[in-house]
Amino acid sequence: MPPLSARIGGILTGLALLVTILHQYDADPRLALAAAGLLLPALALFSLSAPLSRLAFVAVGIALTLWAAATRDDWAAAALTALSRGGFIIALFTALSALRSVAIRSRDILDCGRFLARQPPGRRYLALTAGGHLFGLILLYGAISLLGTLAAESTARETDPDLRRHRLRRMLVAIQRGFAATLCWSPMALSMAVTLSVVKGASWPAAAGLCLVSTGLLMGIGWAQDSIFKPVLATPPPARPVETDGWLRRLRPLLVLLGIVVGGVLLLHLATGVAVTGAVMTVVPLIAAAWSAILPSGGHGRLQALGFRAAQFATRDLAGYRGEIILLFMAGFIGSLGSWLLVPIMQAHGPDLTAVPPLLILAAMVWIIPLTGQIGMNPILAVSLLVPLLPTPEVLGLHPAAMVVAITSGWAISGNTSPFTASVLLVASLGGVGARHAGTVWNGLYALFTGAALTLWVLVAATLL
Repeated sequence: MPPLSARIGGILTGLALLVTILHQYDADPRLALAAAGLLLPALALFSLSAPLSRLAFVAVGIALTLWAAATRDDWAAAALTALSRGGFIIALFTALSALRSVAIRSRDILDCGRFLARQPPGRRYLALTAGGHLFGLILLYGAISLLGTLAAESTARETDPDLRRHRLRRMLVAIQRGFAATLCWSPMALSMAVTLSVVKGASWPAAAGLCLVSTGLLMGIGWAQDSIFKPVLATPPPARPVETDGWLRRLRPLLVLLGIVVGGVLLLHLATGVAVTGAVMTVVPLIAAAWSAILPSGGHGRLQALGFRAAQFATRDLAGYRGEIILLFMAGFIGSLGSWLLVPIMQAHGPDLTAVPPLLILAAMVWIIPLTGQIGMNPILAVSLLVPLLPTPEVLGLHPAAMVVAITSGWAISGNTSPFTASVLLVASLGGVGARHAGTVWNGLYALFTGAALTLWVLVAATLL
């Protein structure tokens, strides 16, 4: 059980989600203040039991706030904007975590994962990378934890240590790459939410089709690389039983859930005009609550059982995510306030970026985000800090969708390679290797191939728009 301070922080975080949802439909600044008033004490309570690596981000955020207060008269408004940016990220994370907490307790969802992990070598990579993608849409990086654990279970029975090591590595990178491909296009991904908030004039409907091409490149190149560069084994692997279950029957629960989520989000977006990300944080908790309500109640009334599970989610799940919540909030806050402080400095003393060829800026974004990930910069921080320093797409003569494609492509590569991202840390833990080994050794060549292909695609997309 998390400490009392973290449990209270989890309750405040859940309440902040409700206020942030209201703010999506009513731009009243008092709602933003109310959400910040809930999240700031929650972060303070989380910090009492958070690791030092997370507290370092808090210290940087405080230092930036003091710098802003000492040098700028309008610092309060900028700080509130940064608080709103961080609060929005946490609200989306909380909403998706609510669905994840219900999904991982579903026997049908677990059976889907086991079915994918049981596939024979000829189609295992495709099955797991597609599964990592589909599960990642609703579970975020929980998809890696769920499918990766099932992959580790399936390989634990192998008696040949060499075969077990290679098989586990290939299964884990398939899952990871499938998940990372969601970062290119999913309206439920933090990558898309942050990118749309910093690229002026961008919208998900305008960029989604182009971003799906990036997803196809990431998944297709991963499959091709796995097929071409197969490990050489000292002894042939033993024959495995043929999987006879039908794919549609086994994957139906996951596909139905995805259909409900995506359909609900699009309907609400079209009916109300609320942003897609706002529709996500509205619809997803409602689906999680409805799903939780129909689960066995243990002899209690449905409403009583639902209330108990909601309280358990706030005090156990959200409290357990306190390190992630601090990191995500502070990355958004630091990026927003830091870019606000740096923009006038760049304008006065920095290079004239309007003189740089626009296509070169687009290509650079594909590489800068994963490169900064190697030195500890979370993609949320990198994008929130660097993109506002660039000229707007209108000034560059680019369509905003082209900028979205470039940023999310780089974000996806960082999700496969940065030893400081949750996805790489999870894969490294499950594979029994260091995070940098999992990111750069297991995925280094893949990053070079996909980086080259995505750079070319970004340039093509920019000329088509």
